[in-house]
Amino acid sequence: MRNKLLLVEDERAIAEGLAITLEAEGFEVAWVADGREVIPTYQRIRPDLIVLDLMLPGMSGTDICRAIRASSDIPIIMVTARSSEVDRVVGLELGADDYVTKPFSTRELVARIRAVLRRAPSTTILGGGAPAEASGVRVDRLRHEVSVDGEEVAFPPKEFELLALLVENAGRVLTRGQLIDEVWGHGYVGDTKTLDVHVRRIRSRLEPDPQHPTRLQTVRGVGYRFADR
Repeated sequence: MRNKLLLVEDERAIAEGLAITLEAEGFEVAWVADGREVIPTYQRIRPDLIVLDLMLPGMSGTDICRAIRASSDIPIIMVTARSSEVDRVVGLELGADDYVTKPFSTRELVARIRAVLRRAPSTTILGGGAPAEASGVRVDRLRHEVSVDGEEVAFPPKEFELLALLVENAGRVLTRGQLIDEVWGHGYVGDTKTLDVHVRRIRSRLEPDPQHPTRLQTVRGVGYRFADR
């Protein structure tokens, strides 16, 4: 079965060229040019991945990404003419899986799409045993629930996966490479800042003072450890 892509690009020449290339590479492509049409189209066709331009008429790519991420972990690759560090971090903060700046080669985009699809989470239940608990944080993979000091806190899918892995290994230092391999998959080619962004967002949800974390600790030069206490 061919992977279905939703291509969101308002420049017709770019979109048509990409669609031809992607279809030749074996993908099924649906194209949307207006930001206001993205979410209804996404809900209707349920693609496997979204290639999302940042600058769009009707609704911005950042707003679209934020709205989709509120309920879905579908892979998203952001595409934009902007290349500053700030823009890249904003895209990752919003939950994009990868980030490509114009101009780019179609070969590069195809490689990134394949890489993101390879590391997309499967439907297999991971670690389907008893809930894990450490430092007042309880994670239940089967129910996809997190409680902090007895109060339930909502986590988007990728942040949930990362937190679950850390809590299940509380007291143990997990390297950046281990975390990326486990959560994003072996062969990940995206920006490594993705991990740091997700850690920062997790801390904002479970640390009394995110600037001085006591639960999710940084082990400088190595990785992260969840406190076992």
